[in-house]
Amino acid sequence: MNLDLDGRTALVTGSSQGIGAAIAAGLARAGARVGVNGRDAGRLERSVEELRTAVPEGDFVPVAADLATEQGADRAVGTLPDVDILVNNLGVFGAVPALEISDDEWRRYFEINVLSGVRLTRAHLPRMRERGWGRVMYIASDSAVVIPAEMIHYGMSKTALLAVSRGFAKEAAGSGVTVNSVIVGPTRTEGVEDFVYQLVDRDLPWDEAQRVFMREHRPQSLLQRLIEPEEIANLVVYLASPQASATTGAAVRVDGGYVDSILP
Repeated sequence: MNLDLDGRTALVTGSSQGIGAAIAAGLARAGARVGVNGRDAGRLERSVEELRTAVPEGDFVPVAADLATEQGADRAVGTLPDVDILVNNLGVFGAVPALEISDDEWRRYFEINVLSGVRLTRAHLPRMRERGWGRVMYIASDSAVVIPAEMIHYGMSKTALLAVSRGFAKEAAGSGVTVNSVIVGPTRTEGVEDFVYQLVDRDLPWDEAQRVFMREHRPQSLLQRLIEPEEIANLVVYLASPQASATTGAAVRVDGGYVDSILP
C-alpha cells in the first residue's frame, strides 16, 4: 500500500519524544512536511535534529509552544497556519490515588489532554473544510474505556477525547475531512518506563519489570508486551492517507487486544 502524503503539511502535538516523535517520523517518511511540537525550544531543536538524522529526507518544522494555553495555541497556528493533518497527541499521565486528586489536577489534565486538541481543531478544521480535504486525529488510550483505578483523572480525559472526536467528525460531515480517535494500548516510552517503576520494584531489570507490570497491572493485554511507538505511528499514517477516506467518526484501536471487546 502506497501511503503517499507528498505535499501535505502535518502538525503532531507533543512530538519531541515517544509516540509523538514516532508519528512525526512516520508522516515524514510518507512525504509530509511535519510540525514537531514541544514547550522547551532548546529541547525541541535537539529532538528535531534527531528526527532529521532518523529521516534524512524528512521536512521538519519546530513548533515551540505550550499548547495547554490559548497563547500557546495561537503561537502554534502562527508558526504553521495551514495544516492538512492534525494529530492531537499531547498528553500527561501519572498515578494518583483517586481520593487524593486535587481540583487543580483535574483541571490540569483537562486543559492539557483535552482542550489543547479542541483549540487546534477549532483553528484548523474550517480551513480543511474550505480546501475539501483534511485529517484530524486524537490520540486516546485504552484508559478511555478501561478506567485505571490508579489514574482516573487521566482516564476521564481520554474518554472525553472519544466524544470530542466523534462530535467534530459530525461537524466535518460531507466535507472531505475525516476526524478519528486512536485508542492506544500500553506503549513503551520513557514516560511509561518511569510509570512502570512507580508500580513495580525499581531494582528489577527493565525486561523483568515490564513483564511484571503487564502481568499484574495490564493482564488484559493479548499482546502480553508493551507496544512499540512505531506500531502506533503505522496506524496514524494510514488514517492520514487518502486510503482511509471512508474512516471517520471512529475510535480505531491499536491496543494489543487490551480492551475486551469485539467492537472497535
